[in-house]
Amino acid sequence: MGSYYVQLALRSLRRNVALTALIIAAVGVGIGATMTVFTVLIAMSGDPIPAKSSLLFAPQIDVWGPPAKVQVSSFPTPRLPGMLPYHDVMALLQGHAAVRQAAMYGIGQVFLPAQGEPFPRTGRATSRDFFRMFQVPFRAGSPWSARDDAEHADVIVLGAKLAAQLFPRGDALGQKVTMEAGAFRVIGVLEPWNPEPRFYDVGGNAFGRDEEFFLPLSTAIDHQLDVNGSINCHDRMGQGFAALLASSCVWLQFWVELPDAAAVHAYRQFLTNYASEQRKSGRFAWPPLVQLSNVRQWLQIQNIVPDEVRLNALLSMGFLLVCLVNAISLMLARFNARSGMYAIRRALGASRFDIFLQCMTETALVGALGGALGLTLTALGLSGQRAILKSVVSYTSQLTHLDGGLMALTVFLAVGAALLSGLYPAWRAARTSIGWQLKEQ
Repeated sequence: MGSYYVQLALRSLRRNVALTALIIAAVGVGIGATMTVFTVLIAMSGDPIPAKSSLLFAPQIDVWGPPAKVQVSSFPTPRLPGMLPYHDVMALLQGHAAVRQAAMYGIGQVFLPAQGEPFPRTGRATSRDFFRMFQVPFRAGSPWSARDDAEHADVIVLGAKLAAQLFPRGDALGQKVTMEAGAFRVIGVLEPWNPEPRFYDVGGNAFGRDEEFFLPLSTAIDHQLDVNGSINCHDRMGQGFAALLASSCVWLQFWVELPDAAAVHAYRQFLTNYASEQRKSGRFAWPPLVQLSNVRQWLQIQNIVPDEVRLNALLSMGFLLVCLVNAISLMLARFNARSGMYAIRRALGASRFDIFLQCMTETALVGALGGALGLTLTALGLSGQRAILKSVVSYTSQLTHLDGGLMALTVFLAVGAALLSGLYPAWRAARTSIGWQLKEQ
């Protein structure tokens, strides 16, 4: 019976190609526009580390007091900056109040290969706990040891792409790489790893390229490696790297891993006690103000998904609704034009449900064709988004990638939207008056 209704639907679609094309276009264009916007929205609002997002926290401390303004900008900053000064980060690290903790900042270096031209790469100076906290996969080797940290050892962990570029034969482990800052021994090589959004450092580009190399934080400070990221200051600071370390400027990210609610409560109290001590010492002249946010809360605070993207999603839903209303009108016209045929089927013994099922089968087929068109338009729309976003960020493939799950969702939505828009026209067709239609014939 199902194949019979499909055959009827195919014959009906071929009977009026122009009207069929209009209905398919209405469904396909609406679905294509909506899925183009929602693909970007889903990528931007996803959980970058779902297994641990509830266990990783970003501490914030009011280090500037009210009212606080960034010297280099006319815009006021929140009482709780998104980063911390060097003095506070070192104090928190030495407190060892969390199961794991990682301080970090972005760096950049020009690599000097033995053969070929020098080339710049971006990386990260961080603590050894970074890799276990954020589940960074290693292809070979391991993070640096606590002894390496203490001795400020010149060691480096390479990302997969940079390791392949520097050592195409795959023998990077134990080798030396030369950069502006000097020669560093390779102790680890990563698998490809690029969480998006890059939750642990959203100040620069939350959807940028993956990290290409890692150095111990102590080593980077020793070599006075410049910050490849934002530096926000409340007061003017002196010249040079030493002045940055001694200033109240915020430029370091700091994350902790806390296994349960009791640990979260204890660490929040630890932050409050630390801020109180700074007030007693005369450094702070205001009551303690601290905050502890997990990954999901942090992304929301940092407004990773701009309001414009959410507004575009709402507008695309409105556009889809308009397309579906047009599809309903076209289906009404299509089914009304065939009311005589439905009356003949009813006279020959078909029930109203049979007519309704015939119309809904035709509608589902139109939805499937609309879904195929929607997939094509979504791919074209994402290609356009990729071209636009490349002028803003350097790495956008994850934001504009249509995977198998989204492809299936696109077709499912198209068929579902078509069936929804075909309910009323099919119901009207099933209630066709037999006597009146036969008399007209």
